[in-house]
Amino acid sequence: MKNVLEVPVRGLGGFFAMTLDAFRYTFSRPVQWKEFIEQAWFIARVSMLPTILVAVPFTVLVSFTLNILLREIGASDLSGAGAAFGTISQVGPMVTVLVVAGAGATAICADLGARTIREEIAAMEVLGIDPIKRLVIPRMWASMLVAMLLNAMVSTIGILGGFLFSVYLQDVNPGAFVNGIPLLTGLTDVVMSEVRAGAFGLIAGLVACYMGLSVKGGPKSVGDAVNQTVVYAFMALFAVNVILTAVGVKIAS
Repeated sequence: MKNVLEVPVRGLGGFFAMTLDAFRYTFSRPVQWKEFIEQAWFIARVSMLPTILVAVPFTVLVSFTLNILLREIGASDLSGAGAAFGTISQVGPMVTVLVVAGAGATAICADLGARTIREEIAAMEVLGIDPIKRLVIPRMWASMLVAMLLNAMVSTIGILGGFLFSVYLQDVNPGAFVNGIPLLTGLTDVVMSEVRAGAFGLIAGLVACYMGLSVKGGPKSVGDAVNQTVVYAFMALFAVNVILTAVGVKIAS
């Protein structure tokens, strides 16, 4: 039993140690602004299209199902309130989870894993360059920033898509749709949605960096690390989603 638990416990301890170092050295000089900007663009580039492709069907499904229910109870004028609340509180962060863990985190892990097996990381350490300061910190904050931007984009797509779908395909009054948007959704909900998305991006970036820097072996081990990154990131992000959702509901109440 001791041997079975030793590997995951060591891995978890190593992850938290790296996370602690990353936060501790975040503002140490020199700040890697160039690397941060490059990684933010890199993550955004690989995540933009998947975000759009996932966001559109999600929002259409939510609007379609909700409008059917509201029409049955004679409250179709509230479709805007439901679309905004569902998109900002759930659809936006959930799509961010899927895309950040499935596209952004895997790209980060593959990049760092390839550098690790080529012994670039070992060479950096020999030269006295800390990989956490040089590689991990810019990537984790870039992942957080991109996740927040993606969440804002998904929320915009969700509300706009819900409007077009509801008005033009389900005969909802456009004025009633727009007037209903702020009924259930306020500034607190928007802020909590962005906080959740930022937390998702930060955690996914840290998981990807740790898995990429922990690769041992050849190219096959990089593929295994990428697969494990998706699994671990999903597990962590869904757990955090539950916690932050409960906190958001408590704050809103």
